[in-house]
Amino acid sequence: MTMLRCAWPLLTSVIACLATSALAAIDAPDVERAAPDQIIVRWKSSDAVDVFLAARPDAPIGKARLAARADRDGLYKADWTDPARPYVILRDEGDGQVVRAAERLLTLDRGSNFRDVGGYPAAGGKHVRWGLIYRTAAMPMLDDADYRYIGGLRIREDIDLRSSEERVIAPDHLGERTGARYFAIDYPGSTIFGRLATPAGTQGGTVDLYREWLTSLAPQYREIFRELLKGEGAVAYHCSAGQDRTGLATALVLLALGVPRDVIFEDYHLSTADRRPENEIPPLKPGQYPGNVVADFYLKLQAAGAPLKARPLFDAHGQAYLQHSLDEIDARWGSVDVYLDQVLGVDQAKIARLRALYLE
Repeated sequence: MTMLRCAWPLLTSVIACLATSALAAIDAPDVERAAPDQIIVRWKSSDAVDVFLAARPDAPIGKARLAARADRDGLYKADWTDPARPYVILRDEGDGQVVRAAERLLTLDRGSNFRDVGGYPAAGGKHVRWGLIYRTAAMPMLDDADYRYIGGLRIREDIDLRSSEERVIAPDHLGERTGARYFAIDYPGSTIFGRLATPAGTQGGTVDLYREWLTSLAPQYREIFRELLKGEGAVAYHCSAGQDRTGLATALVLLALGVPRDVIFEDYHLSTADRRPENEIPPLKPGQYPGNVVADFYLKLQAAGAPLKARPLFDAHGQAYLQHSLDEIDARWGSVDVYLDQVLGVDQAKIARLRALYLE
């Protein structure tokens, strides 16, 4: 009993210390654009926090600009007039913890759903690095300012998940304008658009596509992982809306990095608010693309007179479409790891390399 009495104060002290450390940790950092030349940074911490700004995601804190010292209210508005994308470094003055953050949705004039998947919690208590993995919708309407902005992201590879017909009516010029390598594989648009009975689409057809893309788009998904495994720079990939084929691709990448499924679904559903459909397909004229099933699909939308609008990514039963892909993986392959290995060629050694490259 004497030993227990002596040990108890020490145990209590340790618990209190751990609790204090947990409270002191910087949590939920968030960056959003308040105006073209201003960003708002938010976070939670019981300690004072130093705020630094940088123009590169990997900038060492010693080369970043100190914007605020010992900030305690968890909110800082920072002026940012640099044309480059802003990155934020938060340093906890209590325990020295350093956390990086950035805008998730990129601020483009004529883009749609162009997002960074950095910052998410992942395997081993780490987080996905910012500025290395981008997902987006089609980009046929980007203006010169957009290309300059994206050029600063140093994207090395632009992977186009769209069909041949989609690429004809909404060409991707990112490679020629920024120097990124462009990759695409031809396949008929009828495999997707020809199966949707109405311009709004049938939910049953969409559910089937989410299952089939696991194999039919495997060559494109393999390319995403091949480029990420090289670790030679930022990678971007996209379809037309940046939500379905791109949403599944992102889920597979984040699953490989050990991101929790609830976080993956949160990212998936951001597309509903972040899309700007008017920037995804240029205006079309009847007869402009004869025999193009994708052009016919969008011409029907135009003829209906209804404005393009992003629809929530749920089936008739309120289940996320993405869940059907994950259910198909479980039913056919037993686990995500087996699917990644057998279909995409991403074994445990490659998963370990991905985590070494993209987690911090």
